Amino acid sequence: MIYRFRIVLDNDTDKDVFRDIEIRESDTMEDLHNTITQSFGFDGSEMASFYLSDDEWNQGEEISLFDMSDGLTPVKLMSKSVLKDTVHEAQNKLIYIYDFLSMWTFYVELAEIVEETEGTDYPNLMFVHGQVPDEAPEKNFEAESFDDYNEFEDDLDIDDYDNLDFDENWN
Repeated sequence: MIYRFRIVLDNDTDKDVFRDIEIRESDTMEDLHNTITQSFGFDGSEMASFYLSDDEWNQGEEISLFDMSDGLTPVKLMSKSVLKDTVHEAQNKLIYIYDFLSMWTFYVELAEIVEETEGTDYPNLMFVHGQVPDEAPEKNFEAESFDDYNEFEDDLDIDDYDNLDFDENWN
């Protein structure tokens, strides 16, 4: 069977940049990585990882290009992960990060599974839309302000030590 993917660059501009590719279900995640880098014009020499994702694009389990762990934590590797065992109709979204310094971020979605077409070489770049910018789009990694967070919704002033209900000399 052939997997058809749409790979969309996470881009904060109003210009869409995406590629549609076909790849065999028996290929590895590393083959998918190589196809993505080539289709977007990267040389493929940088670190990269896929992350399983849910329907809201939340980042899940990592599938890494290389094992950079200390050997204590098991790492799923792209070269050992077969597409059909990783991506399927129930798990059809991935986040792909290329070049951890520039943080090129892509949303990868399995669009459909089709029969192999005789005479077609796979992987196959089906469609190209948009130009890849010279630099990765900037990411906003700002967390929400701690001052805005109030889990308990109480009226306690934690800076007012005289009115807090605890014994200062408890030990």
